[in-house]
Amino acid sequence: MNRKIKNIAILIVGLIVLNILSQSFYKRLDLTADKRYTLSKTTENIVSKVDELLFITVYLEGDFPSEFKRLQVETRQYLEELAATNTNIKINFEAPDNQREALIKRGMLPSQLTVEEEGKLSEAIIFPWVEVSYGKKATIVSLLPNAIVASQDEQLQKAIENLEYSFSNAINSVIQKKQKRVAVITGNGELQDIYQYSFLSEVAKKYRLAKFTLDSVATKPQQTLKDLTSLDLAIIAKPTQKFTEKEKLTLDQFIANGGKTLWMIDNVQADQDSLFTNGKMLAYPRDLNLTDLLFSYGVRINTTLIKDLYAAQIPLATGKVGNQTQFKNLDWYFHPLVGGNPNHPITKNVSPVRLQFANQIDTLKNNIKKTPLLMSSLLTKKVGTPSFIELQSIADEVVEEDYNNGHQLFAVLLEGNFKSAYKNRVKPFETPLFKENAIDNKMVIISDGDVGKNQILKEQPFDLNRDKWTNQQFGNKDFLLNTVDYLLDDEGLIQLRNKTLQIRTLDKQKAFKERTFWQFLNIVLPLILLFSFGFVFNYLRKRKYS
Repeated sequence: MNRKIKNIAILIVGLIVLNILSQSFYKRLDLTADKRYTLSKTTENIVSKVDELLFITVYLEGDFPSEFKRLQVETRQYLEELAATNTNIKINFEAPDNQREALIKRGMLPSQLTVEEEGKLSEAIIFPWVEVSYGKKATIVSLLPNAIVASQDEQLQKAIENLEYSFSNAINSVIQKKQKRVAVITGNGELQDIYQYSFLSEVAKKYRLAKFTLDSVATKPQQTLKDLTSLDLAIIAKPTQKFTEKEKLTLDQFIANGGKTLWMIDNVQADQDSLFTNGKMLAYPRDLNLTDLLFSYGVRINTTLIKDLYAAQIPLATGKVGNQTQFKNLDWYFHPLVGGNPNHPITKNVSPVRLQFANQIDTLKNNIKKTPLLMSSLLTKKVGTPSFIELQSIADEVVEEDYNNGHQLFAVLLEGNFKSAYKNRVKPFETPLFKENAIDNKMVIISDGDVGKNQILKEQPFDLNRDKWTNQQFGNKDFLLNTVDYLLDDEGLIQLRNKTLQIRTLDKQKAFKERTFWQFLNIVLPLILLFSFGFVFNYLRKRKYS
């Protein structure tokens, strides 16, 4: 009796010790081949900064297509990994059924999916959204990437690949105590605010946004430069007036002192409104006096326009039925639809970007690393300027042999040590902030000023990613937002967009054709084996003990 009590006491003590050890030494094992549940160093660093409760609400609960159960499971497993890393992270899955209108008002638009089950197609609506809340700050995350994909399975794969970047980016944005500062440069005829609203309103959700005019350079150049160097990024969107030497030195020294820049430059004057009004327009070179500045960084924007057979559409009147004018959407080769670099995080999984009367970029040899971001298709044609462009040319028969100029570069990322354009030159004004070189800086140059210009519908800014006439979807806003994130990214966060996973999906057609066999194999056969085993076991038992 004493021995039994002793053994029970040892067992209880052992269980208590084991429980204490399990609390102190916690380890999760990732046995997947692609290590999909292993957090990157970047994510671990971001999650470690969460020092108060952070709530993650996932609206992916309820009855929805079976393939998106996979997205739910992957999301849950990934979030459990985050919660295991930091106990301040709390996760909640909610069904959106009773709060759909409220979610839509908060910007969480539903996705309509075509579902194939048992050989039949049906429609389903889901809310693939997540809300991340931290103190008084909150942000929303879409679980479905806005990219052109060949199939729903590919969309699912890209969604799962994007989980770590999406959540790390959202968490990083809400825990930041000091926001980076972005200047929207004005003073040289740049785009008006209403035409940049769709893009800049998204930038303002993550960064401090302010307009910065270069007009004061004429009277207070030193103070203007000092004020500008206190900012982190300058956006120059479609300037139309020539830059003075003082203004150029100000931008040059902003870069030399570590400032990041996003250039959206039109080197050709081509007015789309004039084209639609008069049926033709004169396209001619625009002198912005930036050639030597960009040349010193290793880039030249030419004054040729590029026509691309892979192009966006514009609506044109094709006739009348009764009193109603009939419109048809036709390809307009002066509006190239350009693809992104699939190997760079700025453009990976981004839909084609629409450009309008874009110019070709040449890169020059120097010590700057140059990464192409946006490229045309192979079927391009160069159009010199000045030249007249007529709207009726859209009906001209296409001769593919004329479109043989190959890939054209429209956007390039520059990284490295930039040499000042005013090194060993007479300066338009003296400043104690002058530096001859920028150390480890980066900028993006886009040869189209309209890449960030949204349309206006009923005096309100329209979504940059859509055309109000044709309803075509583009990747302009995603591309520009990724660019801003990359230029301001000190965490290496955007590199997570390059994560690649191998998602093994079911062949639905094969499964449907062979479903009888697999139902028999998984349901009927085990019952037959169990019955056979019971019969044989019972027979042998009776024979042995009869």
